[in-house]
Amino acid sequence: MTDNTELKLTQPRWTHVAVPSTNLDASVEFYTTITPLKLIAQNKDDSGQSAWLSNEGQVETPFVLVLAQLAAPVGAQFGIEEGKPHRTLGPFAHIGIELPNREDVDAVAEKARAMGCLHWEPKDMAAHVGYICAVTDPDGNVIEFSHNQKVYETVRKLWGRKPVEA
Repeated sequence: MTDNTELKLTQPRWTHVAVPSTNLDASVEFYTTITPLKLIAQNKDDSGQSAWLSNEGQVETPFVLVLAQLAAPVGAQFGIEEGKPHRTLGPFAHIGIELPNREDVDAVAEKARAMGCLHWEPKDMAAHVGYICAVTDPDGNVIEFSHNQKVYETVRKLWGRKPVEA
């Protein structure tokens, strides 16, 4: 039997963001196509079904995007009508994904244009924002892709860690 002591939570952690989905399969396909996220788990119960997506190999600080397709009675409690997109994030509220190269932002924008979901064209913003574009998922939620925003680097420096080489 394996000792799971190392795997257990020992202090509070920010672990996930959850957004509703009207079509879980379409949402999983979207996120695994246009973002670096991978499907790591699927769950189903009387409340509906969900999919967990995360960065591959994100072991030290696990963080998950939970996509939830709620059963009609459960969704109704949150103002969600079955089969109708329910945008939770937007027009400004968004999920942010930082990319290592400026060209990566352009590649995402090109893919999003082809998919018909480009929300913001690539553009240079203030230094603390960097070079960004954004896309919309099947429910209209906004996903921002940035380069040189330095969120990752800033947090790693703050907590005394050097950036990990890719």
